[in-house]
Amino acid sequence: MFTLRATARLLERLKIAPERQPPVSTTRLGDWYANLLCAAPSQLILCVSERTLLPVILPAEDAASLSLRLALALGEVLREIGVCGEMTAAELAQMNQARVAKTANRRVLGSMNDFAYLLDVYKQGRRSLLDVSLQLAEAPCSPIGMESPRRATLELFAHGPKVHRLH
Repeated sequence: MFTLRATARLLERLKIAPERQPPVSTTRLGDWYANLLCAAPSQLILCVSERTLLPVILPAEDAASLSLRLALALGEVLREIGVCGEMTAAELAQMNQARVAKTANRRVLGSMNDFAYLLDVYKQGRRSLLDVSLQLAEAPCSPIGMESPRRATLELFAHGPKVHRLH
């Protein structure tokens, strides 16, 4: 089970009332933050892990299947960055249920704003959303000690949840 912490704009699009106090996420990557972005020529959803800031970009279509599509896209990203198959499968199995809540961490939101800016630059090359997600995952992020989300994620899966806490 995981909590999808959506921005007000995305909550409006999802037409879901957020839970006031969702349960603690059981995934290694923790809660996921999500924002609806207007990126020409279509809308996108930027999702970011609260623990490692790992970004995953999805098309904004079919809001009802967002949590399922996030899990599928995350599986691709984890495989591409080198997380072993067993650990990827275990993470995705924990994502079988999602709870929706409001955003709660301004540092994650700040990193999402940085990613949104970089997204405009990276999308100009007509890359796939997976390629752009992987490129964003290389950006150093101050909330995790100027580490890249890719490295922070690999460390998390290699050594357990001793990564930076974003408060």
